Amino acid sequence: MVGLNSKSVLGPLRRVVATAQNGLEVVRLGGLETDLTTSPFEIVERAPMYRLRRYFPDTDPAEVGPPIVLIPPMMMSAGVYDVTRDQGAVGILHEMGLDPWVVDFGEPDAQDGGWGRNLADHIIALSEVVDHVHRHTGKDVHLSGYSQGGMFAYQAAAYRQSRNIASLITFGSPVDTLAALPFGIPAGIATWGADFLADHVFNRLAVTGWMARTGFQLLDPVKTLKSRVDFLLQLHDREALLPREQQRRFLATEGWVGWSGPAVAELLKQFVVHNRMMSGGFVIKDEAVTLASITCPVLAFVGEVDDIGQPQAVRGITQAAPRADVYESTLRAGHFGLVVGSVAANHTWPTTGEFVQWIEQGGTRPARVDRMPQGPYPEDETGVSMSNRIIHTVASVAEVGVGVTKGISDLASGALRGTFELSGEAARALPRLARLNQIQPHTKISLSALLAEQRRKAPAGECFLFDNRVHTYEAVNFRIDNIVRGLISVGVRPAAHVGILMETRPSALAAIVALSRLGAVAVMLPPGCDLATAVKLGNVDRIITDPENVQEVLSAGRPVLVLGGGDARGLSVDPGHDVIDLEQIDPETVSLPGWYRPDPGIARELAFIIFAESGGRLEAKQITNYRWALSAFGTASAADLDRGDTVYCLAPLHHSSSLLATIGGAMAGGSRIALSRGLDPARFVEEIHRYGVTVVSYTWSMMREILDEDLLLLDGTHPVRLFIGSGMSPGLWKRTTEAFDPAQILEFYASTEGDVILANVAGSKIGCKGRPLPGSARVRLAAYDPRSGRLLENEDGFVRECADDEVGLLLGRAGFNADLSGGAMRGLFEAGDSWIPTENLFRRDSDGDYWLVDHKNTVISTVRGPVFTAPIVDALSSVSRVDLAVAYAVGQAPFQLAVAAVTWLPGRNFRAAELAETLDHLDFDARPDIVHVVDEIAVGSSFRPDPAALAAVGLPAPGPRTWYLDSETQSYKRLTKAVAAQLMPTRMGTGSR
Repeated sequence: MVGLNSKSVLGPLRRVVATAQNGLEVVRLGGLETDLTTSPFEIVERAPMYRLRRYFPDTDPAEVGPPIVLIPPMMMSAGVYDVTRDQGAVGILHEMGLDPWVVDFGEPDAQDGGWGRNLADHIIALSEVVDHVHRHTGKDVHLSGYSQGGMFAYQAAAYRQSRNIASLITFGSPVDTLAALPFGIPAGIATWGADFLADHVFNRLAVTGWMARTGFQLLDPVKTLKSRVDFLLQLHDREALLPREQQRRFLATEGWVGWSGPAVAELLKQFVVHNRMMSGGFVIKDEAVTLASITCPVLAFVGEVDDIGQPQAVRGITQAAPRADVYESTLRAGHFGLVVGSVAANHTWPTTGEFVQWIEQGGTRPARVDRMPQGPYPEDETGVSMSNRIIHTVASVAEVGVGVTKGISDLASGALRGTFELSGEAARALPRLARLNQIQPHTKISLSALLAEQRRKAPAGECFLFDNRVHTYEAVNFRIDNIVRGLISVGVRPAAHVGILMETRPSALAAIVALSRLGAVAVMLPPGCDLATAVKLGNVDRIITDPENVQEVLSAGRPVLVLGGGDARGLSVDPGHDVIDLEQIDPETVSLPGWYRPDPGIARELAFIIFAESGGRLEAKQITNYRWALSAFGTASAADLDRGDTVYCLAPLHHSSSLLATIGGAMAGGSRIALSRGLDPARFVEEIHRYGVTVVSYTWSMMREILDEDLLLLDGTHPVRLFIGSGMSPGLWKRTTEAFDPAQILEFYASTEGDVILANVAGSKIGCKGRPLPGSARVRLAAYDPRSGRLLENEDGFVRECADDEVGLLLGRAGFNADLSGGAMRGLFEAGDSWIPTENLFRRDSDGDYWLVDHKNTVISTVRGPVFTAPIVDALSSVSRVDLAVAYAVGQAPFQLAVAAVTWLPGRNFRAAELAETLDHLDFDARPDIVHVVDEIAVGSSFRPDPAALAAVGLPAPGPRTWYLDSETQSYKRLTKAVAAQLMPTRMGTGSR
């Protein structure tokens, strides 16, 4: 029998009593009473959004060091930086000689209008805080923040363009939110979920403090369970619990505040769904902002086992802010351990103080601060390494005996991610294609109807950006309706042909959509064209213009409607002219007539008239609503455009690529449109970052204007993923993809006759036009004689279809929406079929891809046979030293000479042998008779190289930069006067230009 003594009985009894006493204290008071104190502070500034605390206000002003402002996350109280004085952030930083300030956003439910706060309110408030601290101290501010507070710090610094900010310091703050989502969640699922929550949950519901606390604890259930078990097992030992009691109480009850629904919804939309901290273009009070504007030093603390602010997501700042010097300090800690606890007290806050002192005083960089490695990072790198996660988790699990390991799902997440994102592309494309197939001639579809549809989906959504301002669908729709009222008041009715001659500006886009909403036809008049001819071809009865073009438009002899520039500007116009200022019409005074129905356009009706030059003549091309919708939905599908994209419209609005592909594709995809005032290299570099441009539209040689400037594209970092357009030469294609790696080129061909749209979606064949887009017209190549201009028939009388690599005329099958009155051909390949011929000659390779070889009117008729210009231009432009290349005819058919001209890139040495080498890849009969180097090749308003001026000169003059094709040696030799006289004695020019 075991004996009993007082120690064996009293020991357990004391433990039970102590447990009961401590437990009762926890129940009654919420925790154990400690002697630990927090740091003193005073409220320096008060505003509806915040209280600005200055800690240790009694410090001698002569001893006050550099100011550091600490920003809490939205869901956590400002006390996170002062849990205890000896181990809290403000206490440690003060002891190191810094001047700590803390922003207290307070409880939203305790503030007037607190539940209505949005994301921009927080950023504007922080910008004010920087101004206040700078005014109080006379020093630049070190701005820092934990988790979402660090994201706020980045955004405020970008909004201020680093003004009065000495450095940025963040703790576990993700930038590339989709690079490494918590717990390996696939990006496709995360964006879909965030989009749903923003649109359907947080627009109605806020997050209370207890919800924030519970959600945070559920993010790491193992650690939460471990801390609770530890607390219960040590409840008898008060001395063991007291050092961590303040931290426990903070996390358990005191440290959490509510989130306002609008702020959460905006955060999800901008920084999860669209990931705009990386791409740029997030919106603060209608202003587009990019982290690329940050130029001050940055220090980011990275938790090796932080599953919320994962390392790869945090390190996205190197790409997002390429002009900043970015440093990091890594420590073995989870998300909360970065700022609270012993690890933070021993590593985070001392290192923060050392970094601030280093920035202020210079000297040797702190030992625990390193240069952050540059991204991008491998796709299979998830941020928190598997070994770190397993070691950290298993250690926690083992301590409490739980046999479940968090993170096992990561093993399958990679496969799930790829599958979901691939299916996401299909999910976006298939409904668009199905919608195209459902369009009948009487179906209502138009530009204005599509914009109204997007407005209904997201009234506060961002429609377009211009001059650094963001215009929502609601605001754009309001402006359009006002313009419609103005047009009605001056007599514009449905089906009227109204010319538009305006610079690229919001009013120009609004005018185009307003005419669509009215059911009128927008006749897009190119600036600088033969206006009288264009007005006649477009059957224009009045013209809308802006103040800058009034004088030019007056010469057309049509009534003029002036739009844009605001209602305060004046017009210096002779009163005798028929000019009406639409900005002076009060839309509230205009009564809508009974015939007005918004968005009446149906598929078969004419929507736009655009102009193109062919053989030196201006031609009008008619675009129906169906033809526009085909380009719009086809572009959106081929480019995989969605609400996360920002499409940069570089081409002028009167160009077909802008109206059909850029504007149309963005509308169909729900993407933002970024309008530019014109092609300026410096503006281009600034705006693609500021707006977060993901897709850039181009025409012909437009991109060379950017690349020729040799501007520093912010160390090669940019948000662009795709260039879409038509006419880019192979050489420029290569230069563009090299400069904007890893962006790709999506080259289109869209016929103005019929419904043919080709797209090089894969992008692997440089210079190729690709294959027909789903939903566009079925195509065939008909055998064609370029000299006679006739289709070639076989023995049964039907037109012969071209074999692979045979040049023929591209035909599009006439659908039910096609206008068969304008040149449709029947019975070509079988009885009763209908085809609409294009004006272009193509060849089809063995893979089924189509290559443009020429316009049927520019084929050169030589004694050797027809010579096609596009293969010559493609071959010459592929030479690395060639800038522009053109091919043209000199003389009269059938004795024309094929002449090619090139210009050299600036700073490149001239090598004639390169031209000969590249032309050797063409068949002898396909080569130009003469090649010469000129100083300049003119480009048109659409940036298409124009050989007309060179052709007018005639045969190039002999010289050291002109060569002819010797038929005997089949090689190029220098052109002499004697040879030139033999080739064409009456057409010799005065010299190469």
